[in-house]
Amino acid sequence: MADLRDVLLVDGYNMIGAWPDLAPLSQIDMNEARDRLLERLADYQAYTGRRVIVVFDAYRVPGKGRSLEQSRVEIYFTREKETADEAVERFAGQFRRKRRDVYVATSDFVEQSVAFAQGALRVPALELLVEVEQSEKEIGKRIAEQAQKESRNTIDGKLTPEQLRLFERWRRQ
Repeated sequence: MADLRDVLLVDGYNMIGAWPDLAPLSQIDMNEARDRLLERLADYQAYTGRRVIVVFDAYRVPGKGRSLEQSRVEIYFTREKETADEAVERFAGQFRRKRRDVYVATSDFVEQSVAFAQGALRVPALELLVEVEQSEKEIGKRIAEQAQKESRNTIDGKLTPEQLRLFERWRRQ
């Protein structure tokens, strides 16, 4: 069966630099900032069902591009001498040829002008942050409602919402 979900392409380091909670963290520990971005996008992906691909620049690192999957978020490190912008443009073209709706999350319109010319739709960095925060609130609300429904005699009735959120993240992985 064909995968007909719409696709969200995210320029990873661009989002880290644009999101107010991640930009200062990136100056201290870039790995931690990257992990937090991926965790938040994994929750967002699980909530929306949208296919999420996060692209990170690795153009100064010799070798081929490589893909990973964390939870259900796909992570792509660019090929040697390929920037994240070029990778996003390539992915946007591939998905548009498959007649999928493609959204590109970026903080700068000019960086992805080719992708937008191919029919991709722009999602500004702060707009994506608002969507992610809204999905986090909805997830928290659902967990709280479920905890209230459950009897305190069941195991999940005894767990805090934070513990339930952690178990839910582990279940999706």
